[in-house]
Amino acid sequence: MVLDNGKFHKAKKLIIPENIVLVFLPPYSPELNPAEKMWAKCKREFSNKFYNSLEDVEDFITNVVKATSKKEVMSICGYSYVFSDKIWTI
Repeated sequence: MVLDNGKFHKAKKLIIPENIVLVFLPPYSPELNPAEKMWAKCKREFSNKFYNSLEDVEDFITNVVKATSKKEVMSICGYSYVFSDKIWTI
């Protein structure tokens, strides 16, 4: 699992299952965070709009997610470093 360096990802009481490996991004590197890349995909359409309710925001996000194919997600988030290390089991 790729994580930023948020303190909540490093809590001492956090229990990490044996089949999960945490890979921390370097500090101050949002361009390496797959979630940031996905957000950039819809940010222009989302920004500078007035939403009447949280339900409208939820509808927008739901529609974007449903319209995004697996292939598109892989092309946006498919960093070579994710698949180049021996820790990954594919």
